[in-house]
Amino acid sequence: VQLQASGGGWVQAGGSLRLSCAASGRTSSSYGMGWFRQAPGKEREFVAYITWSIGRTDYADSVKGRFTISRDNAKNTMYLQMNSLKPEDTAVYYCAARPKGGTYYEAYYEYWGQGTQVTVSS
Repeated sequence: VQLQASGGGWVQAGGSLRLSCAASGRTSSSYGMGWFRQAPGKEREFVAYITWSIGRTDYADSVKGRFTISRDNAKNTMYLQMNSLKPEDTAVYYCAARPKGGTYYEAYYEYWGQGTQVTVSS
């Protein structure tokens, strides 16, 4: 499975961005996919996940109500709509996949995209 993340960029606080993660290779409708992020000098942290087949989602408390994770089955693509962005959302965002349901736990994901930089200025 190969994952290609895109959509990062620079935005002012309060703005919006939409990240995409295109999956290719031996994917399955049973896959779980997630978004993680890593800010400078910090460990990578969970942002959101989605279980592909049933659309079940969950979010980190820090992004609830501002970020929305979704998927397009026909395009084999996952999205992260990020609204009301804050400077503390600045990080490299990674998408990940595993051949089971989505989970908070980074170590359970087998496949990772290359990361896309999101910078939010105050």
